[in-house]
Amino acid sequence: MTRILVIDDQASTLELLRKLFVKEGYEVDVMSDGEQAREQLQGTEYDVVFTDLRLGYPYDGLEVLEMVKSIQPRAQVVIMTAFSSVESSVLAMRGGAYDYITKPFKGEEVLLLAERASEKAHLAEQVRSLEQKLEGQVPEPDGPTQIVGSSPAMMQMMRLVTQVARTDATALVIGDSGTGKELVARAIHQLSPRKNGPFVAVNCGAIPETLQESEFFGHAKGAFTGAIRTKMGLFEQASKGTLFLDEVGETSLATQVKLLRFLQEGEVRKVGETRSVNVDVRLVAATNRDLVDMIEEGSFREDLYYRLNIVAVEVPPLRDRDGDLELLASFFLQRYSRKLKSEVKVFSEEAMRALKAHHWPGNVRELENAVERAVTLARGPILHREDLPSFDRGPRRAEESTTGSWSTTPSGGWLAQPAPRPRPRVSWDSERQPNPARSDDPAAMFGRSASPAVGPREVGESRGPAVWRPLTGPGAVGGGPFNRELEQARFPSIEEMERRHIEAALHLFKGSRTEAGKALGISKATLWRKIKRFGLESVGRDQS
Repeated sequence: MTRILVIDDQASTLELLRKLFVKEGYEVDVMSDGEQAREQLQGTEYDVVFTDLRLGYPYDGLEVLEMVKSIQPRAQVVIMTAFSSVESSVLAMRGGAYDYITKPFKGEEVLLLAERASEKAHLAEQVRSLEQKLEGQVPEPDGPTQIVGSSPAMMQMMRLVTQVARTDATALVIGDSGTGKELVARAIHQLSPRKNGPFVAVNCGAIPETLQESEFFGHAKGAFTGAIRTKMGLFEQASKGTLFLDEVGETSLATQVKLLRFLQEGEVRKVGETRSVNVDVRLVAATNRDLVDMIEEGSFREDLYYRLNIVAVEVPPLRDRDGDLELLASFFLQRYSRKLKSEVKVFSEEAMRALKAHHWPGNVRELENAVERAVTLARGPILHREDLPSFDRGPRRAEESTTGSWSTTPSGGWLAQPAPRPRPRVSWDSERQPNPARSDDPAAMFGRSASPAVGPREVGESRGPAVWRPLTGPGAVGGGPFNRELEQARFPSIEEMERRHIEAALHLFKGSRTEAGKALGISKATLWRKIKRFGLESVGRDQS
């Protein structure tokens, strides 16, 4: 729970803020001077400190700010003043204050500041904790061999990697696309006695079948048209080191024969030569395909499979790595903040919830791409939910959908089938037909009225799905020929739908930002920003 300290020499202000914060569920302590505050700060940890700028003897507000930063650096300080000036504001912000507020202030403004400051304090603590974890797991922040993770699945895999690395046994790394199979191969190399030798990686699927033999084993001058000089193959380039064959299932059968000979005899032969040469190379292969199925299909040699699969290292998908997502997301955030010279430092709570809710079919690669995109688009030190991708991967079966789906109705309209959510959600009776005369109706985007006569209901009541019915054309409410201009005019933009949805929630909960935010699934701070943007400050406040 968030703990707040309020420091002011006016008893009325202390009592007002104490009641306001307690009503919102915060733990609050109030002090009338800086000396009392010092003693309190030394014994109790706070998330947010509100202090008046002009306190009496012995400390003023700026001195209290300095005191808080020296005793509890994580705490966020908000300066309160009835004598706002540019000079005092600049001094406060330079001293490390989170923000300042001018008296007299509105309760909503104070609560919004408290929530934002509290969020920053908690995020700063999360980052500090994650940095400590990352420091122990990834000693080189931008090195290519890093494996970030502390989940049981990853710990089990790393124990196997450590054992395999000590030997020269051929290893087969298996796992879904995007799980980091090359990182595992690099880890095997770095932990092996061959770590000072070269690590050569090649994606077999990127080499045409006709060139695979030449690329892997090299060719002699004049071996074929265009071979104007002798070429060293990848096996020779990886001498005394490790050769990593990614997507080994994409190799041709002819190439597989030569790979098998290397694994059996330790020698390779260039294309166009008659003499084989011995090479000292450790082979690590990887695949995201089922090689046993390929053997049954006749596209992969069974004897080669057994030679490659001396030790199989399975890389778990991200969905099975409990607790690793937060570590990985923060690691990528730090990496791309440095790379892109961004000021982004932490994820907001909403953004982290969105990351945890996603299934990540593309695994770690998808997560890395999502974080890089978000850092590129983010403004300010906090990365918000709106900076992240929508994670919309197109149509899915209705039973698999977590975001709902749309399908056509026999009448030519659109049928909205909302997916269940953990919180109650505002929806409206579907038996009402759209009323074109009420274009300002908060629920008009669903083709129904949000009239109190209908009333809200919670998702789960079986009154039928939400249907958008056309006003014109066959099967329409109004009948007559289809009018494209009329239909397009009444089809709202995403932004307009968002505005109307927020307006409907505010009407339903009689202006309560807290209840509306819970129903909409967003924080009060985010809701307040959207209310300001859409000009909905007075909506619902005039209801009894």
